[in-house]
Amino acid sequence: MAGVVLMDQRLSLPARTCRCCHNGTVPAENSILAGPNRSVVVIGGGPGGYEAALVARRTGADVTVVERSGLGGATVLTDVVPSKTLIATAEWLTIAESAPELGIRTGGTVTPGDDPDARRSLVDLQAVNKRVLALAAAQSADIRSRMDREGVTIVDGTGRLDGPSRVLVTPSDGGDEITLDADIVLLATGATPRTLPTAEPDGERILTWTQLYNLAELPEKLVVVGSGVTGAEFAGAYLALGAEVVLVSSRDRVLPGEDEDAAELIEGVFRSRGMTVMSRSRAAAAERTEDGVAVTLADGRVVEGSHVLIAVGGVPNTAGLGLEEAGVQLKESGHIEVDRVSRTSVRGVYAAGDCTGVLPLASVAAMQGRVAMAHALGDAVAPLHLGNVAANIFTAPEIATVGYSEEALRSQGSRYVTTTLPLARNPRAKMHGVHDGFVKLFAHPEAGIVLGGVVVGPRASELIFPVTLAVTHRLTVDDVAESFTIYPSLSGTISEAARVLHGQLTPR
Repeated sequence: MAGVVLMDQRLSLPARTCRCCHNGTVPAENSILAGPNRSVVVIGGGPGGYEAALVARRTGADVTVVERSGLGGATVLTDVVPSKTLIATAEWLTIAESAPELGIRTGGTVTPGDDPDARRSLVDLQAVNKRVLALAAAQSADIRSRMDREGVTIVDGTGRLDGPSRVLVTPSDGGDEITLDADIVLLATGATPRTLPTAEPDGERILTWTQLYNLAELPEKLVVVGSGVTGAEFAGAYLALGAEVVLVSSRDRVLPGEDEDAAELIEGVFRSRGMTVMSRSRAAAAERTEDGVAVTLADGRVVEGSHVLIAVGGVPNTAGLGLEEAGVQLKESGHIEVDRVSRTSVRGVYAAGDCTGVLPLASVAAMQGRVAMAHALGDAVAPLHLGNVAANIFTAPEIATVGYSEEALRSQGSRYVTTTLPLARNPRAKMHGVHDGFVKLFAHPEAGIVLGGVVVGPRASELIFPVTLAVTHRLTVDDVAESFTIYPSLSGTISEAARVLHGQLTPR
């Protein structure tokens, strides 16, 4: 099943087999349909949907994508693309903090100790959000153009199953219902922000992350409820833009699911930049006041602000899809149950993306969609292996991870060696005034195989790639250490960490 990692106990490494594979791949004869004149209907045009559609078209299948909001789905229109564009804008102000240290003096330079109004005066949030939404719309249009070029039929509307091989579509323009017969159906309907019944969003003061881009002015004081990835990213971005930010966390620290050292570093950075972090403080309710909001905590304390962002996870878009009637099995959470090649419990019906609850990443959704179509249409395919997934948190500095976490290695009793090297001693980091960040690697103590890694620093999302290659292809620390890196470069610290680990290996 999805999310299950089988272990090779001798090396404590991810095994390459599962119940649905043979020598690491799923043979073509296990596919639902091979041959010409195959029809595929995809419900949902996000990464899982449009990537699957492209794979299916290249095999010669007749492909229809049903999408109600726009190609690219929430990822492009309201989630990943807009949020990371906003964060990229905020990053310029974060970089400006280092300007005086580098000898640069300009009237527009601000530092953490300056009056917050100085920073706020530099930000035209209406212009920022206009650009954010325009970029998202352009990306959606690019995806639609590509689908048109590839010969994918696009239906604007809301789809639902009518049994395992038929999709009913209610057109967005209010026209008559459309019936689509299909040999293969892929469900890629995504998720929506979870809300609290005692803090219903109004789009003005009480907001989900999809509603932030309607703000015309920067919040004077933003209360962020939820210290997971989404909460931490937006809290950091709005702090950089000049808002006063209070981050309400129900856990002991921010980013409770991430590497402990990385999370502690980010929380320290947040606090040093002026953010108020309220740990072990669960939000019970939020309501409008005369000129802002009041967030009531479970212990009775009240936090006042101008706006509140509710960032407490997502809910799968699986209601009203006809899944139960078609026999598609759901988890208790409402997510669609899938295996590692994206099959549901019904033959011919596949699912990909956030509606499956496997891992809420656009890259995983896209891979699930590609794997589903390759398997369904007769191509041998390697099942999804979550141990190879690289993830990134777009705070400043960024946090990137791949492979086994230190917590997972400890909990399963695996033997490993590790080292952590600070970026502050890296020559390129010094040139750029980088003080916060580190590289941490984990390796098997005898075989030397790289088991995982954490990179915290600027552009960690780019720096994690060599570690991802090492984890994916089971390279050893010696393989990494003996590879050339540019001098000076931040990636040089990765190679240095591998050299340190070589000295910790136990000879066989």
